[in-house]
Amino acid sequence: MGEIIKLDSVQDYNELLGVETLHPLVSVVDMSQLEVIRHSGKNFGFYCIILKQLHCGPLLYGRNQYDYREGTLVFVAPGQVAGNNDNGETLNPHGWILMFHPDLLRGTSLDKQMKEYTFFSYESNEALHMSERERQIVINCFNEIREELEHAIDKHSKQIIAANIEVLLNHCVRFYDRQFVTREIVNRDLLSRFENLLCNYFNSDKPQQFGLPSVAWCSGELHLSSNYFGDLIKKETGKSAQEYIQLTTIERAKELLSEGKRSVSEIAYILGFKYPHHLSRLFKKVTGVSPNDYRRVS
Repeated sequence: MGEIIKLDSVQDYNELLGVETLHPLVSVVDMSQLEVIRHSGKNFGFYCIILKQLHCGPLLYGRNQYDYREGTLVFVAPGQVAGNNDNGETLNPHGWILMFHPDLLRGTSLDKQMKEYTFFSYESNEALHMSERERQIVINCFNEIREELEHAIDKHSKQIIAANIEVLLNHCVRFYDRQFVTREIVNRDLLSRFENLLCNYFNSDKPQQFGLPSVAWCSGELHLSSNYFGDLIKKETGKSAQEYIQLTTIERAKELLSEGKRSVSEIAYILGFKYPHHLSRLFKKVTGVSPNDYRRVS
């Protein structure tokens, strides 16, 4: 990987793009007004939402390269690395960049809600692909924020800009919900792969070696970010990924209990529990009865 440019502030990125800084903590850039964008990897110290409307070459996002399609929205959180390092440039780029520093949100309602927008931790292959109508809504939001930035900064600016960003992010939540629905067949295939992954895990000696399967491990095996994976499973099943793993674990425990060959302690070890009472506690939480009581009535 080539040189990574560290961008600590909104002004750092504005200077790199050659645009004026109207507000130290937030900026909206219409890329069609730029003559060129030089390619480089960037370590962002602030939030960044990037919409590219034309093919502009691949973007390195995290550990993967992503080839933009028209109407694709990518979200970058502070501390993440995005960009490319091919020493090239894009002439007459089209699209939008919204950047805002976490300090902009201090004292606003959005500050407490940012962790709810899990798509800032999605991987590049989980970007938001928008319809033309959705794309126009996003551009309208960018324009609303930019218009506010063109006013003189006063005591109302921060709250108004933060409110507009919140509207944009809430639209993106809606669009992602739509994307989960329109990709239902793909999602169901992934759910089947998830079920097979858990089945194969419990049919191997991995539980004794590594313990219970974690959400992070499952999402990694399925080549998804933990947040996207968790959101998808929640949309498909109504349960969190962790709950789904626990239910699968208890179903396997029921099978072993019904066989009547092993003690609860042995079953706990086979399934990857550190202590037998951890299995008993989870089993009763899920089924309402203890493992031994279940064995007696099954």
